[in-house]
Amino acid sequence: MTIPHKAGALATVDEAEDYARKSGAVNTVVVDGEKLIGFNTDGPGLLRALREEFYADLRDLRVMLLGAGGGAGRAIAVQCALESCERLVLVNRTFEKASSLAQELSPYFRSDRLVGPAERLEAIPHQERALREQLAKTDLVINATSIGMKRTDPALIPAGLLTPNLMVYDTVYATGKTRLIEDAEAAGARAVNGLSMLLHQGALSFEIWFGRAAPLEVMRAALKAAN
Repeated sequence: MTIPHKAGALATVDEAEDYARKSGAVNTVVVDGEKLIGFNTDGPGLLRALREEFYADLRDLRVMLLGAGGGAGRAIAVQCALESCERLVLVNRTFEKASSLAQELSPYFRSDRLVGPAERLEAIPHQERALREQLAKTDLVINATSIGMKRTDPALIPAGLLTPNLMVYDTVYATGKTRLIEDAEAAGARAVNGLSMLLHQGALSFEIWFGRAAPLEVMRAALKAAN
């Protein structure tokens, strides 16, 4: 489990790739002589997972990101910005954290690209009224919080707000379905958990370490057996 340690790992390496520095976290370390070089495969792993699960690319989507205060949420937000996704809405219980990240990422969303009257980048509090307004302008919902790892966790989005047109990607990869996935499927939406992201970020780490293609199907089978 790397959840509490990725940011700390960035501080311990001698060098870090650009994406790792922007995301503020490291989950892969390479020993190069006397140096430790840090990488982050969260965002690129998500890209591969979305293509596999939904046959979709971030650059074409209007994204709502739950848990944009730091950790995996920040890494995913940075990847969305680098991909220049059609629209990004950052949601966090501590609104100030989402707002601060939005300000940091705003240069990536300054363009002549036309997407209608809505702003391409917004930060909102994790409140039902704000969620309701933004979900009408959303294609993909990503949960980057740890909520859903326990069956007693509260609902991230009121079930009545979920609609069939949505894609829902829950980065939680606990055994069984999270409440978000259950509610999304009940609403007719396509929804998957984070196993595919775990698979692909691990495969990317393998490629960084060994300089060759990862044995993806062997890794996939091992993940399925463990879950």
